[in-house]
Amino acid sequence: MRFKAKVLEPAEIERAMRRIAHEIIEKNKGVGDLALVGIHTRGIPLAERLADLIERFEGVRPPVGVLDITLYRDDLSEIGVQPKVRETRIPWDVTGRPVVLVDDVLFTGRTARAALDALVDLGRPKRVYFAVLVDRGHRELPIRADFVGKNLPTSMQEVVKVKLRETDGEEGVELWER
Repeated sequence: MRFKAKVLEPAEIERAMRRIAHEIIEKNKGVGDLALVGIHTRGIPLAERLADLIERFEGVRPPVGVLDITLYRDDLSEIGVQPKVRETRIPWDVTGRPVVLVDDVLFTGRTARAALDALVDLGRPKRVYFAVLVDRGHRELPIRADFVGKNLPTSMQEVVKVKLRETDGEEGVELWER
């Protein structure tokens, strides 16, 4: 693969996350019983960052859960005989509360669909919002994000790489070409 461009620097990621946190608060009319759920892998630190920001702005930190969608994927047979199943940890009832699913990149919409299926297996949320750092287009399913850090039109030959200090030891969003 060939590096094309640095799309977001660390300061730009921070700015986008602050904006998303404010938008979540506004759309939900406060924090109330709001909860955040990060989708493995990079959705988890992004959900934690949003919870920290919401606490800074509102004085209340919403709970953060962790969601593994591996067994809900529609391409499970294609990813291997022994897919790696990780932890789902949502130690509170999702029923009747607004939940924000958080991920790093929205592409085809299949991850979001799998996350919705996994979430509703745990209960019936009052409302489900979807927050992503980058929306790169090319949807295969009728799914959209409620909160987007950056819309990034891409070609199918391009790859968006999100690097977060918590998972990768560095911070930024890059565009690569196959």
